[in-house]
Amino acid sequence: MNTAVTSETIELLLDGTPQRLAAGTTLAALVESLGHAPDAVGTAVNGAFVARAARDARVLQAGDAVFLFKPIVGG
Repeated sequence: MNTAVTSETIELLLDGTPQRLAAGTTLAALVESLGHAPDAVGTAVNGAFVARAARDARVLQAGDAVFLFKPIVGG
């Protein structure tokens, strides 16, 4: 397996705005790089909710549409 660091980037949409990221960036790393605490935002990729526990495994791909939102709690 090749573990060399690459300077390759991908482009995706983040809340409707084009964003360039390093290839291989996970959803968890994106949330962290934006300064959000993991439990402070909800996430969806391509219209599908991504649970907090699954963000480390979700590697973002070129063309993905990522949406961050405030979770709603209440009774």
